[in-house]
Amino acid sequence: MGKLGKKARKFAKKNLQSVLKRKRKLKSMFKKKGSKNEQDEAENLEEEKISKSNGRDLVGENIEDAALDAVFSDESDVVEDDSESDGYLSEDSGCAYLDENGSESNQDDTNVDYIGACELSVQNREILLELAGERKKLERLEKKDPEFSKFLENYENGLGKLRDEENFSDEDNTSDDGTQNPSKGSAILSKDKLLTSSALDTLCQLVRKQHSIPALTSLLNGYRAACHYGTEPSGLLDVDSCCGLQDSKTFSKILIFMLQEADNIFREMLGISCSSCKKETILELKNTLKWNAMKPLIKSYLRSTLFLLNQVTDSEILAFSLVQLRASIIFFAAFRPLLHRLIKIAVHLWVTGEGCLASHSFLVIRDVASVFRSDCFDSCLIKTYKAFIGHCKFVDPVSSKHMQFLRNSFIELCSQDVQNSSSKAMVCVEQLAKILQMGLRTKKKEVVKRICSWQYTNCIDLWVSFISAYIQDYDLKPLLYTIIQIINGVAVLFPGPRYLPLRLQCIQWLNNLSSSSGVFIPVASLALDILEYKTGKDNGKPGKDFNFSSSVKLPKHWLKSRNFQEKCVSSVIELLAMHFAKWSYHITFPELATIPLIRLRKFNETTTIESFRRVVKRFIEQVEQNIEFVQRKRDEVAFSPKDHQSVESFLQFEKSSANTPFTQYYKSIMEKAASRNLVMNQKISSMLQKKSKRKKQLLPNNTLHVGANDEVSEERKVDLSIDDGRDGKRVKKRKT
Repeated sequence: MGKLGKKARKFAKKNLQSVLKRKRKLKSMFKKKGSKNEQDEAENLEEEKISKSNGRDLVGENIEDAALDAVFSDESDVVEDDSESDGYLSEDSGCAYLDENGSESNQDDTNVDYIGACELSVQNREILLELAGERKKLERLEKKDPEFSKFLENYENGLGKLRDEENFSDEDNTSDDGTQNPSKGSAILSKDKLLTSSALDTLCQLVRKQHSIPALTSLLNGYRAACHYGTEPSGLLDVDSCCGLQDSKTFSKILIFMLQEADNIFREMLGISCSSCKKETILELKNTLKWNAMKPLIKSYLRSTLFLLNQVTDSEILAFSLVQLRASIIFFAAFRPLLHRLIKIAVHLWVTGEGCLASHSFLVIRDVASVFRSDCFDSCLIKTYKAFIGHCKFVDPVSSKHMQFLRNSFIELCSQDVQNSSSKAMVCVEQLAKILQMGLRTKKKEVVKRICSWQYTNCIDLWVSFISAYIQDYDLKPLLYTIIQIINGVAVLFPGPRYLPLRLQCIQWLNNLSSSSGVFIPVASLALDILEYKTGKDNGKPGKDFNFSSSVKLPKHWLKSRNFQEKCVSSVIELLAMHFAKWSYHITFPELATIPLIRLRKFNETTTIESFRRVVKRFIEQVEQNIEFVQRKRDEVAFSPKDHQSVESFLQFEKSSANTPFTQYYKSIMEKAASRNLVMNQKISSMLQKKSKRKKQLLPNNTLHVGANDEVSEERKVDLSIDDGRDGKRVKKRKT
């Protein structure tokens, strides 16, 4: 019998018991005999390895596979841009608008009908595309095969002669999309055609009044040079080597003009109304002569603007650019790679930006999802969800407002297609359940730490808000029941007093889901368990103020303070009041409140703090009054409990008026809680300001002065805050 192959031996080693027995016998022949217990342990280890290799080990499941960001696979199938270079557009050498004096010449050439001339350009472009494609193949082959590159080096002289011939001169300076390569085309433009301020004014007038294609081409080349400023070897103020711009005034003027006027110019030259926002409008123009002439110009503008968004650091300029680019979203229908790039940039600015910048970025994402519908909605939803997950790992009082904005804007994005969003939500919620199930089963430190984290809790909060917003209009009950089980599981997994903020958040989530869906969710037991926390003496020290909104787990020293006990009692009263307020008009309220009242009376008898007794006693009295009110109304009705319609309509008139004593009591409780939280946030913000002042005072001597920093920012605002990659000068503070 021949020798087994490698795969066969590997299969036999893992699956055949006879091979394992023979292997153990051979080992016993060459090794010292150990005790029977050691042999049994070795056999058990081998069996465990076999079971793991066969996929039978459920406990040792890979933790990394259960990561929240592993729900959706990376979009690696996105088509990249069809042209390798982002070069300048080819211009006519006889165009007089780029003369240094800014004077007009060859004016008759600019008035030639561009539609009649574009037939020849289309044919030339097809030839250039074929030549560029063959050249790309040669370049790929040169990279893959080093021997082929040596072959090309041997015939370099012959190839150089061919490149110098006139028939191939356009190929070397032009890419497959009709744009010049920056390595050669930019040098020709920068040295021979310097765009001055007076020439720029002339070009703008020609484009506005006469819709001149050569003038627009020159403007787009100058706009491209401005957008790429700081990323290429040339400098803005170096006349001999600058990319078509003379000074910073020309730089600012061309940026503002193109961002403000480009969309209107393109629409007028294509005959598209300013109110048209349908992608079909662009798709219908794809085979027309007008579109063939305007396509490279529009593409150059879009690419340059997207490049600008990656370079600018000033939030105001970014917001302004996004507002102007938002009007041109329909043009992205013809350039799918640029559309994916726009989504990526907008999502990044939405997550990292603040204020107006984040708002305008989200408006771009929302418009892309609404204009392109099924084509881009999934991409927008997945990218925003991944960005939200990546950004919510750490939360502090400053970033909590931004996180709230991200959550609300994501829910608004889901409104574009709630059914599709609900299917994505189910996948994400199942991933949360998978992680929780692993934590409950294994109790491993890594999994438990992942559950008790801002990333996990913020994801639950996101989908709770989604369900609460749309459950009345859509069938989201499977999602509702799954998320309720997850929240209850988190509360069970972390029962200790140090996890009080997490437990309070779980009860708050359940109250919100119950209020929005109309489904009864028992939360009284979860809330009343908080009253049983005994961590210190009743007359403990007050302790420092602590912000519950910026923590998931409490420090140990805070548990023995008086503030912790006050927080427990006040939180229980607030959460129970919210829970009872939802069902205070229901016919079953007397039965619902019976057991919570028993536990509250027991706590009121055992506690020795008078302030706690007073608060709990008042709550008990209000609940008992509401029980008597419902009981009295219930005794007056004549229908049976089987009459569900009558049961649901019980006390609906009183509920709409909201004049019952318990409703008024609930409003007062919520007002006090809001004022208390406001005072707490003010104290914490003042503490943070004091800490920041102390840090500024303790800064090293070589740090930058505030005044110098302001001067640098003002200079950059004049130059449109383009980040040229050069380090600013540091002002050193001398010791006196």
